Amino acid sequence: MISLNFDPTNLVLIVAAVLVFWKLKSVLGQRTGFERPPTMPIARVDPNSNVIDLKPNPPKSEPIWKDYAEENSPLAKGLESIASAQKDFNVAEFLDGAKSAYEMILSDFAKGDKPALKSLLSPPVYETFVSAIDLHNANGETKVFKFVGFKATKILNAAMNEKRAAIQVEFNSELINATLDKSGKTIAGDEKAVVETIETWTFERDVSSRDPNWKLVATSDVVE
Repeated sequence: MISLNFDPTNLVLIVAAVLVFWKLKSVLGQRTGFERPPTMPIARVDPNSNVIDLKPNPPKSEPIWKDYAEENSPLAKGLESIASAQKDFNVAEFLDGAKSAYEMILSDFAKGDKPALKSLLSPPVYETFVSAIDLHNANGETKVFKFVGFKATKILNAAMNEKRAAIQVEFNSELINATLDKSGKTIAGDEKAVVETIETWTFERDVSSRDPNWKLVATSDVVE
């Protein structure tokens, strides 16, 4: 007959160990490698909160003729037609270029600089200027010229003719302009007096051309 020696103390220890194991399991859980990552708290946006829109509103474009023509006038419509054919057309930039061309053309003419004039004038106008230069040279005459400044500049007309844009500009300027004979005597103008002059010049360019330059195609005064 087998005798079993049973110690009640061992039973109490076993029960205590089992209770501790299940307690730890319930608190810590088990990891399997497929657990979801901790969930980040979701920020809730109050739809009634004030929100500042940092996206700027697109600027309102001004009419191409603003400050240069009356609305619905022939000039305004002419400038609009040029702007439609030449996307980068800007009236202020054109006028700045026209004023520079006016001064350069008069200065180059006084100096008799034919090559410089050729790039700024249409062929018919160039021939007129060259004829005047040749006549001065043949007579032994010299030109005295000094550009003083502009009093006013305005566009009178603008139009598109097929691919050619044309703009007529009135220049109100002050300058010194005189012609001296071969002995140095003044035969036209006054080499010491500042004279106010008003001239109307017409510029053209082919908007389909890669050449961005406008050329002088007509003047209101006879070249002398």
